[in-house]
Amino acid sequence: MTDVAQWMAQQRWYAAKGGVPVLRTIAEIDETTDEARVTTRFVIDDAATGAVLYQVPVTEHHEPVPDLEAARIDPDGTQYDGPHDPAYARWLLGRIDAGEESLRPIGRVTSARVLRGEQSNTSIICETEDNGTVIVKVFRVLHHGDNPDVTTQQALSAAGSARVPKVFGALHGEWPDTGREDGIASGHLAFAQEFLPGLDDAWRVALDDARRGESFADGADRLGAALAEIHVTLAGVMPTVPATPDRVAAAIETMRSRLDTAAAEVPAIAEHADAVRAVYERAAAVEWPALQRIHGDLHLGQVLSAPEPRGWVFLDFEGEPLRPLDERSLPDVPLRDVAGMLRSFDYVAGALAHDDDPVDAADWAREARAAFLSGYERGIGADLTAHHAVLDAFEVDKAVYEVVYEARNRPTWVGIPVAAVERLVAS
Repeated sequence: MTDVAQWMAQQRWYAAKGGVPVLRTIAEIDETTDEARVTTRFVIDDAATGAVLYQVPVTEHHEPVPDLEAARIDPDGTQYDGPHDPAYARWLLGRIDAGEESLRPIGRVTSARVLRGEQSNTSIICETEDNGTVIVKVFRVLHHGDNPDVTTQQALSAAGSARVPKVFGALHGEWPDTGREDGIASGHLAFAQEFLPGLDDAWRVALDDARRGESFADGADRLGAALAEIHVTLAGVMPTVPATPDRVAAAIETMRSRLDTAAAEVPAIAEHADAVRAVYERAAAVEWPALQRIHGDLHLGQVLSAPEPRGWVFLDFEGEPLRPLDERSLPDVPLRDVAGMLRSFDYVAGALAHDDDPVDAADWAREARAAFLSGYERGIGADLTAHHAVLDAFEVDKAVYEVVYEARNRPTWVGIPVAAVERLVAS
């Protein structure tokens, strides 16, 4: 494993930086195709920061493959990083096609290349004979349990929704886990769906409009209606649960904990902590909508602008990155997604205020927010007035979350969410 360990230490998706990792292979999937031997290794890195399980696909050829030189794992051998090898892509998509989570056949892969720039996973762009371009995401870090990005998009695509890229299927796997009662863990290894290249995301569209002083009201209205369509579809095909007092109390407690962290790190938030707590108390005292599967980490960058009549297409349903995987699959309050998008409009105005040539887009953001809410209400067929206190709490909580993030990662931008907290508690 020495060559693999040295190679892994240099990969962007490897979490523990510095030194050569100490690895243990706990399981393998080993098959030989007409092109290569394909081995998927389940490798544990006993890092000081905590053990991490990685998926390490490797292809082995009889002779060196010059086109794969940059993906070679062993300096003097014929083993390569699987996702960079078209032979692996053909094997992987064949496994997905033949698996239990295949929604529609992919067909023969004619060429494949790796999408550059990813940090935590590896995506392969595959040209196919019958289905155009397909993107297959190979999950490098594995966790027990279904990946919500996979299951949510599978449910939407199976229901006929065009609001997500068309899903072809996913590959599920098992591996030993001595910490589990039955000794076996399982989870998603890869996920294949339609590739939509060359599309701007909603953040870029909105930012450009705001910079030019052009209204985004129509786009925001359609965006609200599109999100409502997603929520209505998910409520129809995946479980919903009532917002019981225990579930409400747990959500409010999470908000309070996040506030305590922000107040300890950012004095400007400490000054408004009592007012924020009052917002949370008002939310705790009213009725909440039913809980269901949602996006969980929604902002303008998670939506693509496709040509009409398709319109907005939503991506990355993995949920809030800091929450454990099993929690991200639980039913949640759809207003969390609404609040996330409202905050994203505010961030457009904040980003432009930080430009070298600053732009005042405060009125633009107010108009976009109002249009988005109007479109969402029309889409769900209900007035949000009855849940105004709950929506306020989720929006304030999202701004508090942003305060901590900006203070730790981008201090010059911390004023954007701080101003939002001040405005929201005042209103």
